[in-house]
Amino acid sequence: MKEIFGINFRVLPVIVLVAGILSGCNSGGKKAQKDDLAVPVPKNDAAIYEDIKKAEKIFYTLPSPLESAMLIKSAGASFSEKLLNPVENTRNYITNKSMALNLGIYTCDLSFASLYDQTQLLINYMNAAKKMADGLGILQAIEQSDINRLEENINNTEVIMEVVSQTFMNSNSYLEDNGQPAIAAIVLTGGWIEGLYISTQLVDLDDYNDNKLVSRIIDQKLSIDILLSLLESSKGHPAVDEIMVQINRIKAIFDKISLTTTPIRPEYDKNANVTVLKSEVKSDMNPAVFRELAETVAEIRSTFVK
Repeated sequence: MKEIFGINFRVLPVIVLVAGILSGCNSGGKKAQKDDLAVPVPKNDAAIYEDIKKAEKIFYTLPSPLESAMLIKSAGASFSEKLLNPVENTRNYITNKSMALNLGIYTCDLSFASLYDQTQLLINYMNAAKKMADGLGILQAIEQSDINRLEENINNTEVIMEVVSQTFMNSNSYLEDNGQPAIAAIVLTGGWIEGLYISTQLVDLDDYNDNKLVSRIIDQKLSIDILLSLLESSKGHPAVDEIMVQINRIKAIFDKISLTTTPIRPEYDKNANVTVLKSEVKSDMNPAVFRELAETVAEIRSTFVK
């Protein structure tokens, strides 16, 4: 795990694994229409294979939906069910693009629910994620032993997070081997957008200066370029190109924000008996720019969850 400006970034679990968490759940997911993202990748095409490997490296520098939820909770924010994408909306998603986006979105939502001990909601969103993955045809990436372990530890957030992280490599390898890097990138985009949406909606502008979530949101200025680089790997596909246009709208707002970093200083931790290098990041984002960001993210997110 690497730490950037005090924020831990870890492998993004594409989270297709969460889709099959409950073996007793009814799949009920509609099969995706073959109108987008069905891009075969010849294994003997060295150039395309290299692009996929580059994309895999980018996964390691982005916050997962679980981490996005952790950042929200660590900032002291309260849980709000109304911010989640209703599970009833699953019937609306019948294309690969919409299913991939909402697999990421529902994963972020179930992570948010699990960290706040919302057990029934967690089960509901596991069901929703399962329908998305089932429709995409990627449940094969999930190990039954992991499903069983999650079932047995439905109230143990630590175990849930551990299994989700461990299963990433299986799911990511499956997507690569089956020529679906675009799906992986779009799942990630959905989770990233949902984390940013929930965060911005939880900030009260009357308490803007003292809200810890604001600094967490500003940190996404550092990750949006990485997200765009990942999408760039599948550039040329209509679904990905459409999403890139929307993400670039958010980037244009982040570009209005300047970041300054204080010199790195060593700080000795007596309890751990180690010296840690620390640096602080300051920004010039004001309430007006924040409002623009929040409104733009909400507008784009609404096109994903409709």
